[in-house]
Amino acid sequence: MANLSAENIPADILTRFDTLFAEAESAGEPDRTAMTLATATADGHPSARIVLLKAHDPRGFVFYTHLDGRKGRELQANPRAALLFHWPRVRDGVQVRIEGNVVLVDDAEADAYFASRPRGSQLGAWASLQSETLPSRETFEQRLADVERDYEGRDVSRPPGWTGFRVVPHAVEFWYGAQYRLHERYLHERDADGNWSTRMLYP
Repeated sequence: MANLSAENIPADILTRFDTLFAEAESAGEPDRTAMTLATATADGHPSARIVLLKAHDPRGFVFYTHLDGRKGRELQANPRAALLFHWPRVRDGVQVRIEGNVVLVDDAEADAYFASRPRGSQLGAWASLQSETLPSRETFEQRLADVERDYEGRDVSRPPGWTGFRVVPHAVEFWYGAQYRLHERYLHERDADGNWSTRMLYP
């Protein structure tokens, strides 16, 4: 996986995201942190799923997963990703599209987030062989019971293959819905030198 350093997101982009993120909460979105994550294999076969945003700051947007699950394997082989937030209750509907490279969060950050999770989620991270074939639900429940027994009376440590990815954007688009599909779109892009520019797009 590429060893990339994070470029800071310009303050105006992050402020605009934070404003919409707050509006999504006020508007009663069921889960404003839910975002589509698109990845691809090394030879370009795409896949997408919903994950949850767990942190964002000038360095990028963070989610957590198993490194040996499908998305973890794909991101290690092809360290690029796209994120999509869709908040239909905000204004007349808003989308935020983010594209960029990915880097692993450091161990201290992953440890701190794992420690904040509910105990049941911590145990599940140990019991799940994410994306592997499961013979029966009973098999998983037995694995979970085994983990519960192993950690009875003590804190649950973070599994070595469970960590976070940070999407470091090179493009962020804000899409604002409008009547007759006459939407407003603003695309922010970072060039190879790290400089950002902004342009409007036709609907």
